[in-house]
Amino acid sequence: MVSYAPPASIARFQRLALIVGIVFTALFVVGYFLDHDQFFHSYLFAFSFWAGIAIGSLALLMLQHLTGGGWGFVIRRVLEASTRTLPFVALLFVPIVLGAHSIYSWTHPEHVAQHPALVLKSKYLNLPFFSIRAVVYFAIWFLLTFFLNRWSKLQDTTAERQFNKRMQTLSGPGMVLLVFTVTGASIDWFMSLDPEWYSTIYGFVFVASWALSALAFVIAVMASLAKHEPMNVIVAQLHFHDLGKLLLALVMLWSYFAFSQFLIIWSANLPEEIRWYLPRTKGGWGVIAVSVIVLHFAFPFLFLLSRSLKRNAGKLVLVASLILVMRLYDLLWMIAPTWTGEHFRVSWMDVVAPIGMGGLWLAAFARSLMNRPLIPINDPQYESVLQQGQAHAGH
Repeated sequence: MVSYAPPASIARFQRLALIVGIVFTALFVVGYFLDHDQFFHSYLFAFSFWAGIAIGSLALLMLQHLTGGGWGFVIRRVLEASTRTLPFVALLFVPIVLGAHSIYSWTHPEHVAQHPALVLKSKYLNLPFFSIRAVVYFAIWFLLTFFLNRWSKLQDTTAERQFNKRMQTLSGPGMVLLVFTVTGASIDWFMSLDPEWYSTIYGFVFVASWALSALAFVIAVMASLAKHEPMNVIVAQLHFHDLGKLLLALVMLWSYFAFSQFLIIWSANLPEEIRWYLPRTKGGWGVIAVSVIVLHFAFPFLFLLSRSLKRNAGKLVLVASLILVMRLYDLLWMIAPTWTGEHFRVSWMDVVAPIGMGGLWLAAFARSLMNRPLIPINDPQYESVLQQGQAHAGH
């Protein structure tokens, strides 16, 4: 019988990630004493990336329960481990509340008093209500994560199919709740950086981009796990092919939302809307915008049209890694010009913060991944997926 205990390489990776996280976080903390405001600006940027992977994994986990299929079966444990880092993500959010005065202009009463629009929005944009909404968002994500992980574990130990049905039943309304909460969180945490600007598509951009980040991350993890026992006997080319097709779909969905927002605002040319894009299309920020179009959309789109590339784990992980890097560039482009305007400036803390926070998050993820078998062995799809993997290994 095949054992699905996590390989020893995960423990080694956890130790390495933890060391990198501690070292770079310590270096990042030094930045707090050198430039207090920049510290929190860089912190929000790093948080937006790593929180997106954890929350996006919850979306993919529920999508997997709703649709079924071998692609979701083989990545379920990775998705579940990622969602179980959400308590750590919530802890990472605390400094954003504590440093809100350095991040959000609407926390300054004198600034609000000078802008009539902000006076009207002050009943919504105030720190106590901002914090309460964040608690609600995380509470909903915690509940979804708790039940999906608990029922999955019970399914492993009892082999009862009722838990599979429960996970499917919860995932329907859970997806709706996730879309609403991610939309609210993106408006509160990121769109309110410029509190007088608004976009009706902004929340959907984050729904798509966080799901895309999570899938790219999962593909990178699976490509690594598929080289070792026990995953090398069950993960087949067809699974990577399916993951590649979903990656292509999410690249197109993100591009559709991002371009729709740009097209609507740019064609309307209203001063209160277009001013968000103006600094982001000039100088160095304009270069990043073009690089995002080419490397985040055009290249992945063209490469993922290839069937042979999607079935090759080594090549697919290169595309996934490119997407992850470009997600960082895109988030920096969306967030940083709030404070720099059209003057392109990237702080050393913008580099150190994602590495430090990422090392700690990856260590938490690896620790969570080691806590359970890598395959849900009592899932109804277990036998069929195992036969597919063994048939592939035979070739």
